[in-house]
Amino acid sequence: MYTDKIDKTAFSLGHLHDGGDEKQHWRLVTPQERIQAIEAMRKILYGKDATAARLQRVFEVTKFK
Repeated sequence: MYTDKIDKTAFSLGHLHDGGDEKQHWRLVTPQERIQAIEAMRKILYGKDATAARLQRVFEVTKFK
């Protein structure tokens, strides 16, 4: 499971319709920091090993007439 710590004091709640400064924040953040934020959210939602899981392969042998 996800073990990295999150600073919960860095978050605040608001309404979706409030302008806020979120867009301005993401404009000032470097692309590398954006990728790190996306990766942290992915780990929170799907777990750390979600990308390691693979689809199970199923083989079926059939004989033609």
